[in-house]
Amino acid sequence: MTTSGVERAEGVVADAYDVVVVGGGAGGLSAALILGRVRRSVLVVDAGEPRNAPAAHMQGYPSRDGMPPAEFLAVVREEVAGYGGEVRRDTVTEVVPDGAGEFDVVLAGGGRVHARRVVVATGLVDVLPDLPGVAERWGREVLHCPYCHGWEVRDQRIGVLYREEVGVHQALLFGQLSSEVTLFLDGSELPGEQRELLEAAGVRASVDGKLAELVVTDDRLTGVRLADGEVREVEAFVVPPRMVPRDGVLTALGVRTHETPAGTFPEVDATGMTSFPGVWAVGNAIGAAEQVVNAASAGYRAGVAVNTALLQDDLAARPVPARS
Repeated sequence: MTTSGVERAEGVVADAYDVVVVGGGAGGLSAALILGRVRRSVLVVDAGEPRNAPAAHMQGYPSRDGMPPAEFLAVVREEVAGYGGEVRRDTVTEVVPDGAGEFDVVLAGGGRVHARRVVVATGLVDVLPDLPGVAERWGREVLHCPYCHGWEVRDQRIGVLYREEVGVHQALLFGQLSSEVTLFLDGSELPGEQRELLEAAGVRASVDGKLAELVVTDDRLTGVRLADGEVREVEAFVVPPRMVPRDGVLTALGVRTHETPAGTFPEVDATGMTSFPGVWAVGNAIGAAEQVVNAASAGYRAGVAVNTALLQDDLAARPVPARS
């Protein structure tokens, strides 16, 4: 459901909504769902590139544990539509302040829509280590999160790729799930205190030497080949991706950012409100640890906050009745 067109000096913006949600993952759809339930007009613009697309299943979401991500999103899109929300496959290229506290949202497919408020839920991109085989097996036997996929590889032979910026953290976590965890240094030096941590946790001694590639047999990961030709058997391989938020829209608006252990992310308050008035951000767009269940929760909070802000504007715009 759209509101009427909005007048501009250069013409009329045909489609106007209370809220435009940029990104249709769990966070964005959750915000749209709760806004629809209070009869706000909502448009979700989704490029169709969810971070968890390579994964066959998502875990840790109560009542939806093990559900395929695509199936989950399809169900929530139907729920949003049931409350009058619209989901459009497109990409937002720019959010332009209109000078009156609202926004024109420019679409890659052509045209623009108007929004009184904007929720950005564009997620992030996992930049994978440049090791042959990693990208091809990503989301299958190549993993990064013990909470997302660790149970599925419990008791298997697990290799962990060491990187100085994350240290031995992943090896220690996966060591809770298997007694056969091996750390591959890939040419790095392991500090003594980290080596002691591994030994205390029962993680196998690290493997020195540069890595050449992952070995796949009959469409299953079976090993890691070192540069000298030696193959070490593994059934799962853990890597630390570099996580880059899709924050171009927010960056263009000049929102404040802050440093996190995973990199630079937009700064938001407890409801997801950014430093730019009228713009909220949720999900992996604002943090690397926002799993599906966390993103959905954040979207809910943002939706409530956005509706409250709109209600305050609506009340302020109404004329005060004259007292008799």
